[in-house]
Amino acid sequence: MLTPTCLDALLDLAADVTGRERRTVRGAAAGSPFVTLGGTLQQAMRLQRRAGEQLGLSLDLAALMGPAPLAEALARAVPASAPARRESGPLRPLLPGQRAALADRHGSRAAHRVLSAELSGPLDVAALRTAVAALSARHEGLRTFFAPSAGGPVRRVLDAYTVPLVAGPCAVAGEADGVDAVHRQLARDAARPAAAAGRPPVAFVLAPLAHGRHLLSFLYHRAVAGPWSAALVWRELLADYGRAAAGLPVSRAPAPGLDAPGPPYARAERRAGLLRGAAGPVDLGAPERRPAVFDFRGGRLPFLLDVEVRDAVDATARRAGVPHSTVVLAAWALAVGRRCSREELLVGAELPRRPTAALPRTVIPCAVTHPVRCTLEGTTDYFLRGIACALSEGLAHAGTDEDDLARALGTAGDRSRPGPAQVTFAAH
Repeated sequence: MLTPTCLDALLDLAADVTGRERRTVRGAAAGSPFVTLGGTLQQAMRLQRRAGEQLGLSLDLAALMGPAPLAEALARAVPASAPARRESGPLRPLLPGQRAALADRHGSRAAHRVLSAELSGPLDVAALRTAVAALSARHEGLRTFFAPSAGGPVRRVLDAYTVPLVAGPCAVAGEADGVDAVHRQLARDAARPAAAAGRPPVAFVLAPLAHGRHLLSFLYHRAVAGPWSAALVWRELLADYGRAAAGLPVSRAPAPGLDAPGPPYARAERRAGLLRGAAGPVDLGAPERRPAVFDFRGGRLPFLLDVEVRDAVDATARRAGVPHSTVVLAAWALAVGRRCSREELLVGAELPRRPTAALPRTVIPCAVTHPVRCTLEGTTDYFLRGIACALSEGLAHAGTDEDDLARALGTAGDRSRPGPAQVTFAAH
C-alpha cells in the first residue's frame, strides 16, 4: 500500500501531465477517474514513465485509463522492477506484430504509411539533414531492415545509417490543394523511396508546394513504426531542426533500447469470451455491391472537423469526462450501428500492443488494431463512458495475437474483412 507521501507525489505528477492545478487534482482524485480529469492515453503513458523515473513506481496503464477513481488507480502502484534485458547484436528476432506486417497480405502500398507536415518560410536544408542524421543515430528502429533466415525473417540493426532525405514530386500547377496532389503521387509510389533491398524501409521526402512552402513527408513501413513512433519522430525532428538552424548542438545519444520480445501476455480465449455476442459480419453497403475480388487499394477520404464541430466535440468530452478521441470513436460507432441496425459492434481501434513506460520514447511498431466492444445504449454521457471503459479493457488485452483471436471468435479465413473487428477507426 502506498504511503500518503507517495500518493501525493503521484497526484502531483498527474496534475503536471494533464496541465491542471495540483489542488484541483488532489481534491477530485477520490471520486474521478483519470479520463474525467482530462487525461488522455498519451498523458497516461507520460505519467507512467515519470512515475518510474522519478519515484521508482510502476503504474498499470489499463487501470489508469479505466473507470476507477484516480486515487484508487494510483494506489495500485508497485515498486518498479529491474530494467528488462535489452537486445544486442546485429541480428535479432522479430517483434510482436512484425511478422504479420511483413507478410503484407493487403499489398505493398497498404503496408507503407505517410505522415506529412507543411513547412512555411525559409527552409534550411542543411539543418534539416543534420536533424535527420541525429534522429537516425538515436533510434535503432530507423536503422533496422529485415533479412531472410532459415527460420524466417529477422531484424538486422545497422551500426550507422542515416534515413535518406529525397526530393519529392512537385505540386501540379493549377491544383487547388497542392498537399493533396503530392499525397496522391506519394500514394501511388509509396513503397519506392522506402523499399530498397538491404536498407531500412523508411525515408523522408521533401516536396516543394510553392514559394516558401514545402511538404515534408515521413514514409515508413508499418513493421518499423506505429502511430506513437511516428509522432515521436516528428517531435524530435522538428526540435532538432530548430536547434541545428540556430547553430546549436544536436544530441546523437542513443534512445532507450527495446526490451527483448516475450510471449503474448494475453490469452485469445479469454478475450474472445468478452467479445462474443457482438461478433459477426457487418456490411455498410448492400451485400450485392461487394466486389468478387478485393485488391485492397482503397481510397483517401479526408474528414476534417470544422471549428463548430470541434468545439462541440470538446464540450461533450468535458461534460462526459472522457477524452475527445472517445467522442469521435463513439460517433463513428453510432453512425455504423444505425446504418446496419446493430446495437453492439466490434470497432477496431489503434492501441499500444505493449503499453510500457519506454514506449513513448522508442521507434517501434507498437500499435495494433484491436477490437473494442461498443454498446450503443443509454444517455449520451452513459454511452460515452461505456466506450471509454471498453477502450480501457482493450488496453489490457491488446497483446492478444490477432490470428488467435480471430480463430477463437470464428472469424478467421475471410481476407475481405478487417480481422476480428467489423469496422476500424483511427484519429490523428
